[in-house]
Amino acid sequence: MKRVLLSLALLPTCALGQEAQTERFQLEKTETGFVRLDRETGAVSLCRDDGGNLVCRMAADERAAYEQELDLLDKRVTALEKRLESAPRERTLPDESEIEQSLSIMERFMRRFMAIIEDFTSERENPPPEPQKT
Repeated sequence: MKRVLLSLALLPTCALGQEAQTERFQLEKTETGFVRLDRETGAVSLCRDDGGNLVCRMAADERAAYEQELDLLDKRVTALEKRLESAPRERTLPDESEIEQSLSIMERFMRRFMAIIEDFTSERENPPPEPQKT
């Protein structure tokens, strides 16, 4: 019983999905077949009836634009691959001298930082004498 109710509840949702899909394309009859417009992408296809099957091909202008875009993307990919190949490879781990240099810098930083903290701490422990009020 629950399954029947669930399927009845989902029927309108399925119908809406199918309706939206059928509204995506618009067909117009021509002398040689049909012109199909994809309302989502704007793509135009030329279609003909081939033994009961509708066979569609891109329009010539769109095919040329499509080929041009593919060529442009191919050139970009090739240029990026060449740039990647010519880029210097980074080392994954620093060598011993870089480690020593980094530790030296960190040591100097920590010594100065600790000296500043020590100055602040000694100022709190030994406040300056207050002036005499007489």
